Amino acid sequence: MPEFYVILGKIPSRINNRYTTLHHTRLKINEMFETIQGEGVKTGVPSVFVRLQGCPVGCPWCDTKHTWTLDEAFLTTSDEVLSKTQESEAWFSIEDEALLTLFKENGYQAKHIVITGGEPCMYDLRPLTSLLHARGYTTQIETSGTFEVLCHEDTWVTVSPKVDMKGGMPVLTQALERADEIKHPVAMQKHIDELDSLLARLDGKLPANICLQPISQQQRATDLAIATCIARNWRLSLQTHKYIGIE
Repeated sequence: MPEFYVILGKIPSRINNRYTTLHHTRLKINEMFETIQGEGVKTGVPSVFVRLQGCPVGCPWCDTKHTWTLDEAFLTTSDEVLSKTQESEAWFSIEDEALLTLFKENGYQAKHIVITGGEPCMYDLRPLTSLLHARGYTTQIETSGTFEVLCHEDTWVTVSPKVDMKGGMPVLTQALERADEIKHPVAMQKHIDELDSLLARLDGKLPANICLQPISQQQRATDLAIATCIARNWRLSLQTHKYIGIE
């Protein structure tokens, strides 16, 4: 078990290098805020981001490493988490219905809910996403593809596959098959080759949207992503929020 992955007495079992999903557990939230979606096909859509705590994947370039651990020492109230002025490992626990109440209390107007992390698919998200759709919201999940994707049938699933990371977690074919878009981080040619290997599992049944996203806006990575997108008729995803200075 990676040292950065501890779940308050609910440690998922690891079988054949896979973790099982956490069922019937309260959401554990590190951040929640309203903004504009800055990446992928949904770029520009007003959204409420719900960032879940906990991730065993271990990406070296991750910009949310404060979400990796789930240590009870950092459990606090929703008020404290929502008033944070800087990133931290602090998180709060909440039931699905109470989360919708929190949306209203904070005056959120956006009707698109992005569930991210951390690794959100550690959790069975069917109850939450079904509730949100029943209340008139649309939903999106941003996942590494290393857990089974369990969500409402109309949830937009963005898989950003993480290959050969520190946590040793394989990308699951089920996650690739469920993806509405595959948004692949790219720094060098080997990342394109890795994506080709993943797509080969799908027997030609590719998602309609394949996006390449340069890692950390590096010029070399950006040039490679642009050239590959043109050659393959894929899409370029830029981290727009970092360019325009929003969350």
